[in-house]
Amino acid sequence: MPLNRRDFVTRSAATAAGAAMVGGLPVITATPAAAAEVAPECHQPPQKQTFTVMGTTDLHGRVLNWDYFTDAVYADKAHNDVGLAKISTLVNRIRAEKGRCHTLLIDAGDIIQGTQLTYYYARVEPITAKQHAPKHPMALAMNAIGYDAAALGNHEFNYGIPTVRAFEEQLNFPLLGANALHAKDEKPAFQPYVIKELHLGHGRPVRVGILGLTNPGIAIWDKANVAGQMIFPGIVEMAKKYVPRMKAAGADIIVVSAHSGIDEPTTYGDQLPYPEDASGEMAETVPGIDAVLVGHTHKEVPQRLIVNKQTGKTVVLSEPLCWGQRLSCFDFEVEFDKGGWHVTSLSARVLNSNTVPEDPKIVKLLTEQHKKVVKYVNQPIGTCKVALSIAEAPYKDVPIIDLIGRIQADTVKAALAPTQYAKLPVLAQAAPFNRTALIPAGTVKLRDAAGLYIYENTLEARILTGSQIKDYLEYSARYFAQLAVGAPVNLDTLTNQQNTPDYNYDSIYGISYDIDLTQPVGSRIVKLSYAGKPIDPAGQFVLAVNNYRANGGGNFPHVATAPKVWANSDEIRNTMIAWVKAKGVIDPKDFAAVNWRLVRKGVPLF
Repeated sequence: MPLNRRDFVTRSAATAAGAAMVGGLPVITATPAAAAEVAPECHQPPQKQTFTVMGTTDLHGRVLNWDYFTDAVYADKAHNDVGLAKISTLVNRIRAEKGRCHTLLIDAGDIIQGTQLTYYYARVEPITAKQHAPKHPMALAMNAIGYDAAALGNHEFNYGIPTVRAFEEQLNFPLLGANALHAKDEKPAFQPYVIKELHLGHGRPVRVGILGLTNPGIAIWDKANVAGQMIFPGIVEMAKKYVPRMKAAGADIIVVSAHSGIDEPTTYGDQLPYPEDASGEMAETVPGIDAVLVGHTHKEVPQRLIVNKQTGKTVVLSEPLCWGQRLSCFDFEVEFDKGGWHVTSLSARVLNSNTVPEDPKIVKLLTEQHKKVVKYVNQPIGTCKVALSIAEAPYKDVPIIDLIGRIQADTVKAALAPTQYAKLPVLAQAAPFNRTALIPAGTVKLRDAAGLYIYENTLEARILTGSQIKDYLEYSARYFAQLAVGAPVNLDTLTNQQNTPDYNYDSIYGISYDIDLTQPVGSRIVKLSYAGKPIDPAGQFVLAVNNYRANGGGNFPHVATAPKVWANSDEIRNTMIAWVKAKGVIDPKDFAAVNWRLVRKGVPLF
């Protein structure tokens, strides 16, 4: 049964750990067993003491150092490793070095979405099953490692609120979300914060308050899953509300676990009054915060120092690289004075998980689930005439992106066939999500399609005019650098302009156009045509578009307010798998064409 979250009561594990109540909120102490286990390490000279708060973020379903899309050990050009099994080894080393009671371990969200491992336990053998529900692999691993708290991420809601709740119930630690509120009464839907006691061997324990904040964009990106059920106020606003409460409840130290970047641009437009990446603003404007574990932006920020405008105090922020590639460590020195503990020194650093082996305990714990998912992703779904690579998709119209467009367009056409919209032209949006995706020649396996579409997006159909389609493409083309005629082309700087990630660069299947890179942003789309004729600015088109984009993700113009004529609850990935199974053979001759080009004054760039 769900807990009474209005009382912010932690789980039975917290009670077993010796929970006390301060100001109506739980204060979790170390268990006697844990204290006894490390007692020789837990006594330092009086007055000044040290402890370390470790943090991960954006794990996205990575437990083992394995890539389910390639069915091989994870590999990238930087020789990074991924997964909680690696993190566990780093955590064990810090605990051995510092003493178990001188450490805490937290996470900043986006835990249960991102790999076929976590997809499997959300959709194939869901943890929401009424009978014989399996344990979620991330819950198993995080419980075994001994996390103290985690914040909600926006991707926690991709599978719906029941899945988040089922995951929450399997955790031995609180899942925090101070700005995740019930829509009806605006009361907390999740525990806002927890206060942990660290017994450092001198007088009163240090009380560390951990505040969890998630991204307001959930209201846009997962509108279908949360509308009418939950609301997500601003990060800064809720920090201002809860930090004083935590202080009043006895917290000496305030650490915020925020699924929000430091200073990235927002993607909301006018849809929400709150910024997406507000960790920097929060540190600068909310007094009383000591440290912020940053998430959401998938960047490595070992340490960022921001001075609070009201207090003049320096706040330390750190963001470890996603997927368990890094572990942030906030190293505190504190001193007991005038009846309380005060920070005398604080710094942050990151540790690289590629420097250690996987923890065999975690590997063994997940072996059976891992084998089951490997078997699932390797099932054949069809064949392909030739190998299709996505490598050049950010700057060329390649067949593998046309395949996504064709599948989406076919699906929407079939859905609208019996409706009044049957005669409207159907276009389709697609983006290069995964630069390593490859559909091989010969046998195509489920993991090949899954690797092409790595997000849990669903498909919608919206009606846009020809002029709105042009506006959409002009906005998308901000992704490219401006290039004068004759200037050298550098692929490293050609794309991702204006901090635009690959997943926010859309091409549109079903029309033809050039992108003139000699022109400034907003004036680049030329020769826009449909069926060989210039596009009619007033003409109506159906755009097959993923729900993230349709709900405003990326802040593309017009689409979020365009009439919705159809929507599907199944993931686009599954739609693609079903399409390939039905066709049997993928043949680029059936769908591939060079319908868009990068040009300079009409001359193709490639």
